[in-house]
Amino acid sequence: MAALRAAVPVLALLGLCLGPAAAATPLVIWHGMGDSCCNPVSMGYIQKLVEKKIPGIYVLSLKIGSNMIQDMENSFFMNVNDQVREVCSQLATDPHLQGGYNAMGFSQGGQFLRAVAQRCPVPPMFNLISIGGQHQGVYGFPRCPGESSHLCDWIRKTLDLGAYTKAVQEHLVQAEYWHDPLKEEDYRKNSIFLADINQERGVNETYKKNLMALKKFVMVKFLNDTMVDPPISEWFGFYKSGQAKETIPLQETSLYKEDRLGLQQMDKAGKLVFLGVKGDHLHFSEEWFDSTILPFLQ
Repeated sequence: MAALRAAVPVLALLGLCLGPAAAATPLVIWHGMGDSCCNPVSMGYIQKLVEKKIPGIYVLSLKIGSNMIQDMENSFFMNVNDQVREVCSQLATDPHLQGGYNAMGFSQGGQFLRAVAQRCPVPPMFNLISIGGQHQGVYGFPRCPGESSHLCDWIRKTLDLGAYTKAVQEHLVQAEYWHDPLKEEDYRKNSIFLADINQERGVNETYKKNLMALKKFVMVKFLNDTMVDPPISEWFGFYKSGQAKETIPLQETSLYKEDRLGLQQMDKAGKLVFLGVKGDHLHFSEEWFDSTILPFLQ
């Protein structure tokens, strides 16, 4: 008992020196096409899973619009640049995020959050986790999520006919990351979102500096993906220019070789993480998420 009483002041002093346990780094989530912030079987499930595994963590699941329906509709029809500006405003005014945060984007949310990292460095993003994000864009929509097949058919036809027209670019989200390898010049000239954040029209040194400030940029590719065309876009690769059959990895692209975005330097510094998971687009197990993704959030 005497020894225990003697130890108490020492423990109290240690507590004063060390301070309280560090709070968990907040997490910002951005959903994919046709989804919403709070869908209980998708983003709502992910949020609860993270909150269960990391007690006390603050999770912000981004909502673009005043309700879940608007949020879902905006994933198809709201100009991506406007969405990114809205998100930057949300993050800048959220008191929980002012010390910095981790970000996790699902499908198109992956490249949208990368735009946030490049354009809005305050508050700082620490780790960016892209789960099935299409960082070099897509050239085709083999299928769409949910039951809205008529909408998917309309999107396909619209993209085939005029992806790079001003009206389509400004009002159809998927056109803004449509990357036609047979029309590279049209893409570079007229893409109002992806060509900009991928430095296709020149180097914005601020974009490069801000992306390189990340501690880790994690890219998850689904090894049996039937949604994203080509799947290697999830690892920042794409079709070799001028055709739509042969793909090349990030390291063979001009973006990497010329290091227009700082990805080569990040790769050499061990900041790029390429993960593969068996399954179709956004199909993964809780066990995989716990063992592979959670360590980047803790």
